[in-house]
Amino acid sequence: MFRNFLPKEVNFFELFEKQVGFALEAAVYFKELVSKGAIDEESLKNMHEIEHKADDVAHDIIEHLNKTFITPFDREDIFALAKQLDDIADMIYTITSRSRVYKLTGVNKNLVEFASVIEDSVRAVTCAVKGLRSMKNLKSINEACVEINRLENVGDAMRDKVFMELFETEKDPIMVIKLKEIYQDAETVLDICEDVTHVVGAILVKQA
Repeated sequence: MFRNFLPKEVNFFELFEKQVGFALEAAVYFKELVSKGAIDEESLKNMHEIEHKADDVAHDIIEHLNKTFITPFDREDIFALAKQLDDIADMIYTITSRSRVYKLTGVNKNLVEFASVIEDSVRAVTCAVKGLRSMKNLKSINEACVEINRLENVGDAMRDKVFMELFETEKDPIMVIKLKEIYQDAETVLDICEDVTHVVGAILVKQA
């Protein structure tokens, strides 16, 4: 069973929920940016601030983990979950930064579609992480994990489709390189979300 009460100064559940909240904020903002088709210095700075806040929470979790005797679940799982959630925000920032560096402008329908799937996946991750407070949430956690896995498969199919389209229609080899990297990074976000389900699954098995 999950421990319902932790020392007031260290509540890992609250920290994880705060961390995944920043990951979701990054996903929502990323979708907003690509839907507008323009990533400027201000929007990149805003995304970096979100990513930095997510990093800070990850550092807090690791710091508390090193000082806390009683934890809600295994230490290696706490560390792994903190790392994977941090990787979500990091990768979304990376895509935003590279889009700016590559000077990609205009609305890219494929990237907008990726951004929508990413947002849906991070929302499902949020549901799974919040559910960890109690085994009573087992059904909703499992449903969220199934949805994340489904969306990762959707992402794989999207990646293959857009790669085929890119190689067939884009004549500029430099643009092919740029867009291929951006699309691959977008699909990587979905891979990371799926990695979260593996950690969550390990936690559930150990707590059963």
